[in-house]
Amino acid sequence: YEAELARVIGVGGRGSAEADAHRHIFGYTIVNDVTARDLQGRHSQWLIAKSQDTFCPMGPWAVTRDELDIGDTGIRCFVNGDIRQSSNTRHLIFDIPTIIATISAGVTLRAGDVIATGTPAGVGIGFDPPRYLKAGDVVRIEIDGIGYLENRVEELRA
Repeated sequence: YEAELARVIGVGGRGSAEADAHRHIFGYTIVNDVTARDLQGRHSQWLIAKSQDTFCPMGPWAVTRDELDIGDTGIRCFVNGDIRQSSNTRHLIFDIPTIIATISAGVTLRAGDVIATGTPAGVGIGFDPPRYLKAGDVVRIEIDGIGYLENRVEELRA
């Protein structure tokens, strides 16, 4: 589980300056950036660990960019009702204009693209011992001004 604010691109483009980044944003939604830490460790890279079927649930709602103060928005994640992550967008390492400008320097943005922000402290691998998800766990991510996304973890079926 990784609670993340995601921006939904409404207007495409490439090579945007930070000052113009907001023009690309249609709105915002919630992302649970699920990572299979066992696969990440086995393959020593992120792609396969974050790209499995059913990973990266998002939604179920989106709000338009004018409905959210991205400079001061609370983000929380609960696993089985226990708080695991609690932070605010004012603590992002890279602000949203910087992220959009950096990505659009090499990737053409298209309407409908979704860009996640990164996650606050409190992910399972950060605990000692780690607290990984297991079948039956319920992950709930709340972002002020958007709502919540809730998912139940299930065992992989062939």
